[in-house]
Amino acid sequence: MSSLLSFAWFPGNASWFVHISFLLVLGLLVLKVVQLYMHRQRLLREFRSFPGPPAHWLYGNVLEFPVEEELRKTVSLAEKFPCAFPRWFSGSWNILQVYDPDYMKIILSKRDSKSHDVYKFLIPWIGKGLLVLNGSVWFQHRRLLTPAFHNDILKPYVGLMADSARVMLDKLEKLSHQGSSLEIFEHVSLMTLDSLMKCAFSHQSNCQMDRHSNSYIQAVHDLTYLLTSRIRNVLHHNAVIYWFSSAGRRTRQAAQRAHQYTDQVIQRRRLQLEEEGGLEAISKKRHLDFLDILLCARTESGDSLSDEELRAEVDTFMFEGHDTTASGISWILYALATHPEDQQKCREEIRGVLGDGVSITWHHLDQLPYTTMCIKEALRLYPPVPSIGRDVKETITFPDGRFLRAGTALGRSLP
Repeated sequence: MSSLLSFAWFPGNASWFVHISFLLVLGLLVLKVVQLYMHRQRLLREFRSFPGPPAHWLYGNVLEFPVEEELRKTVSLAEKFPCAFPRWFSGSWNILQVYDPDYMKIILSKRDSKSHDVYKFLIPWIGKGLLVLNGSVWFQHRRLLTPAFHNDILKPYVGLMADSARVMLDKLEKLSHQGSSLEIFEHVSLMTLDSLMKCAFSHQSNCQMDRHSNSYIQAVHDLTYLLTSRIRNVLHHNAVIYWFSSAGRRTRQAAQRAHQYTDQVIQRRRLQLEEEGGLEAISKKRHLDFLDILLCARTESGDSLSDEELRAEVDTFMFEGHDTTASGISWILYALATHPEDQQKCREEIRGVLGDGVSITWHHLDQLPYTTMCIKEALRLYPPVPSIGRDVKETITFPDGRFLRAGTALGRSLP
């Protein structure tokens, strides 16, 4: 009898449950809207002394910064708004875009952590390596890797890089006879990847001639594009929404391709170390490279890097060591091409030092002052990494009297 009564009451109970659930969800939505509104009002107060372009209450300035025009747009706004301007990625999330040298000097003199809101999106790709880490863990990893950048280790790399550059130049010479314009970034990327594999991992990859290596290059290109798109889409900041979206699936697939490449590099070296008797035995045969030092690094307590930490550092250096360098080289070549007189001076200086057919060495680098100046100026005009992010820990007062309170996100731009 009681079961029948329970069944009879179930429709009413179900209706009551749905009603309460609806009210609860509605209440949570209203609460969230109020929180976002209050947060937006606080941000407007915080940034009222920093004028900037008008921002939509929902999507901010996103539509004003198309990917292909982002740097040009940033430069135009930097000319209009002195020192810094707020850039809104949504109605309730923004950063202060800073580009004034005096502002930067104050910001970089502090040890504020990297902006978590931006750098966290890199973790599924490159893990928690030096690019993402902060504080004591960053210092620990940096100390472990410092031996890999000693001059005695870097000097032999110049010859290896020259060999990779010659392979690229031979390819470009053949392609130049086609008589049309040539997109060089892919060729430069393969050259820098080839150099990285030789220098940091002591591996002759032959990637400039092996088209399979393009899968890694393509994965990096895809991940870079997807990362930029995610930052610009406020809905994709939520991990649950993003990983169920088509962009999230593409990110997982591209990251898997990139990880497969780096995993092969690590596994190959582990086996080599085991076969050759460890670090001491290898050091007697050849110079130690980045991966040797990484695999055998020990903390002050005697612990080695975990597999997760190891892959994060390898992924970080695989990306930063070739893609960023390729971007810088491509822009340097562009800058020289648009300034033919300076290009000719660099050519004459290099020929004066090397003559015909002599390969460049470490000792030649100090004998190329004009070329060095042109490289530095091109990197200033076209920085491979145009901005970095910081989270302000304590109130900052700038030379003109404007200030930012703790908790503000900063984007340091180099337009």
